[in-house]
Amino acid sequence: MSTNLLKGVFVVFLFYMGFQMLTNTKPKPTRGLPGPLGMFGVGNGIGAVSALVGIGGGSLSVPFMVWCNVTVHEAIGTSAAIGFPIAVAGTVGYIVNGLGAAGLPAYCLGYVYLPALAGIVAASVFTAPLGVRLAHSLPVGKLKRIFALLLFVMGAKMLIGLF
Repeated sequence: MSTNLLKGVFVVFLFYMGFQMLTNTKPKPTRGLPGPLGMFGVGNGIGAVSALVGIGGGSLSVPFMVWCNVTVHEAIGTSAAIGFPIAVAGTVGYIVNGLGAAGLPAYCLGYVYLPALAGIVAASVFTAPLGVRLAHSLPVGKLKRIFALLLFVMGAKMLIGLF
């Protein structure tokens, strides 16, 4: 599958999930998270698609968990918790694949630009507690609308990138 086709499918998915969250579409009450094998498959699928289209896994894992009747607060918290090992694995992958690559700027370890990594880590450490407090202080409906807006913005950005 070409990258642009994958991005196009993903844009449609983002808009669809954003619309569902914005309109507060409810999943079937009996729907729950799949068992261990299903979660392994979903996790790998989310990781693969996230890597291929260059987005964070939270943009897929939160809608998936909400679709499985996990509360939006728990879905966001779980997404944040699983984001760290995903980021570490991705970083290691970029380091290993970029070792010995020609033409990289100074202060790179593989394909990872260390000053940017330090800035992202510092910003995350300082802003994560604020995000947690904000997420827990907002009502569920407002939090869903904010997340839907994020999905629409990401979808629009990816759509513009296709042209």
